[in-house]
Amino acid sequence: MISAGWYRAPSPSISARDSVVFPQPMSPVALARAREIAGKVTAELGGRGLFGVELFVKGDQVWFSEVSPRPHDTGMVTMCTQAQSEFELHARAILGLPVDTRMIAPAGASAVIYGGVEARGIAYEGVARALEVPNSDLRLFGKPEAYRTRRMGVALATAPTVDEARDRAKECARRVRPVA
Repeated sequence: MISAGWYRAPSPSISARDSVVFPQPMSPVALARAREIAGKVTAELGGRGLFGVELFVKGDQVWFSEVSPRPHDTGMVTMCTQAQSEFELHARAILGLPVDTRMIAPAGASAVIYGGVEARGIAYEGVARALEVPNSDLRLFGKPEAYRTRRMGVALATAPTVDEARDRAKECARRVRPVA
């Protein structure tokens, strides 16, 4: 993130096709390389705000994939893991206000809720049941049309460990079903 000359490399997360965990355990070498690459990319872009820098990591090797100059659904996990979410951090960085990047949960995860149907005028079943998963929450995007693989929302969860947070988020997402 760049804000009036201030840079902080984000704590890494891993994004599989359907889930994100935070923080992502990495070797010190990979973490240093990830911060170096993210710093170079965002410095070249300039501007203010939150930049989502996607990297591929295997062992100590790190490769740049893409950058998003705005909050992204893969960063929504910050809504349950940090004192200020990616949305708050983005606004504060643009406005030149102080930011707070403290973690408020030891681990968090998000899991995607896919459309599963090809339809317009979507409603959701299983929301109450999904929210019974401990330390979980939902963000439904309100899209008027669903496709089988369209991201319609995310389930968020926290837990003492990354693995437990991932299991909770996936279970929460599994219980929600978009219907026409």
